[in-house]
Amino acid sequence: MEVRRKIIHIDMDAFYASVEQRDFPELRGKALAVGGSPDGRGVVATASYEARKFGVRSAMPSRKALQLCPHLLFTRPRFDVYKEVSDKVRSIFRRYTDLIEPLSLDEAYLDVTEDKLGVGSAIEIAKQIKSAIKEELRLTASAGVSVNKFIAKIASDYQKPDGLTFIGPSRVIAFLEQLPIDRFFGVGKVTAQKMKAMGIHVGKDLKQFAEHELIRKFGKSGKFFYHMVRGEDFRPVKPNRISKSIGIEDTFETDIKEREDMLQELKALCYKLEKRLGNKTKQGRTVTVKIRFSDFTQITRSKTSSYYLSGVEDIYEAVHELFDKVDTTERKVRLLGVTVSNFYENDIQSLDNPQLKLF
Repeated sequence: MEVRRKIIHIDMDAFYASVEQRDFPELRGKALAVGGSPDGRGVVATASYEARKFGVRSAMPSRKALQLCPHLLFTRPRFDVYKEVSDKVRSIFRRYTDLIEPLSLDEAYLDVTEDKLGVGSAIEIAKQIKSAIKEELRLTASAGVSVNKFIAKIASDYQKPDGLTFIGPSRVIAFLEQLPIDRFFGVGKVTAQKMKAMGIHVGKDLKQFAEHELIRKFGKSGKFFYHMVRGEDFRPVKPNRISKSIGIEDTFETDIKEREDMLQELKALCYKLEKRLGNKTKQGRTVTVKIRFSDFTQITRSKTSSYYLSGVEDIYEAVHELFDKVDTTERKVRLLGVTVSNFYENDIQSLDNPQLKLF
């Protein structure tokens, strides 16, 4: 008999901004951006919900954020504090399960099919975790509860902030069929536009396409789209997964031609990448920049440091240095990407593994 898994996805609400508003009362209730600056330089790392009402979003250039919200306040990120709070959140998770897969400082998957305290109900565990975060840390989190990681992640975003959404086995198919295609995890702006041009607006529309048709239209992602709209995700929660590299890239709706705009986009990618790296123990020595031009030619440039990079500023400094060596004169850019590799734990594993040799 197959055991149906109980998966929770916890996502802290506007994490960096919420920590700042918690620690500094004068910022509470204000439109706040963590990262960026009032002179229009840099990009927003996280925006408070008061700022989001005006359209301010993470990875947005400061100058655009100010246009949308002229009274926006800016504060410098305190990543050491966010890491400390994140550790406390995970200690709350560990009361219930050791099967925890962090995705970043502010979100993680939990497998509570068998929980330590014998609570039995994934919904009740999610309620208790949310309550502990609120009472002990004075912050809020949203939770998604379902039978696999993909559905749980969609659910956690469904009623933000401070939400709790349960999508049980009997609801999965109906829920996905009515879900707008933009809300599907893994479907970005460009893919969503392509799908809408094909008449795909909700999950039910996507379901009409055969797997081979989706693969032809979207490449390898087509296989993922075919299974996700059917609620099929058999990935386990992996608490000790060691990544060889972590990267992020963005394809632009309109090709970029100004070098300053390219640098702003790279800075935005570095902020997103820092979030994906999860915590400061996830430090790498190699940074790679990928550039795809409007004619679809592509180049990559990499740099390996003698020390481990920590934080967005270190990563962006390496990215900027690499980008300075690329001539973009009279060339438009279609895609930019940044990847970090050669992680500390991978290097240690290599040293400890007698089958691997260093030359």
